[in-house]
Amino acid sequence: MQGNGDRTGANRRFGVRDRLGIAVCVLCLVVGVGVVLLLMGLWKQLARETIPTLVELPGGPWALGAVLGVITVLGALGGLRSAPAVPGGSVLVQALRIGGTAACCAAAFGPFFYLLSGLPAKNCRSANCAYVPGTGTAFLAYVVAGGLVALIVHRWTSARAAERVARERERARKLRKKGKGKTRTA
Repeated sequence: MQGNGDRTGANRRFGVRDRLGIAVCVLCLVVGVGVVLLLMGLWKQLARETIPTLVELPGGPWALGAVLGVITVLGALGGLRSAPAVPGGSVLVQALRIGGTAACCAAAFGPFFYLLSGLPAKNCRSANCAYVPGTGTAFLAYVVAGGLVALIVHRWTSARAAERVARERERARKLRKKGKGKTRTA
């Protein structure tokens, strides 16, 4: 009969390796969160310094929002259409596909967070959190242009898919007419 002081089986305590592994995981989490927060802060600072310059270009905030909306839609379209990694492919090809998908995702989400950085922050009274003039108008143009381009792309791809189905249906009808279609007896 085993007592409560037994250190084998289910009651085994963590060894040195287990403790070291947990410490490394916690350290990696802390460093990872720090890097993510640093990158987010740098992104926000970059956006707050460059938005006023971009708003002053010809077309103003409307043009900025429209261009960023189109970039978002094209990035999302590229990310959705990117081919998955093919088994047996070379490492270089797989790395390029993964990099392309990451670039498309950055193009899809980046403009949104770029414009979001120019809007006023909640519960912050610092000058770093103030409203960047022209950001609201650019955000409105971003939403409108992104929605319109997404609607156009959706209609275009739906029309192409319907055309492809109609061609296949016509081909199957001609084959059945010749006696070579699916309804032919074996």
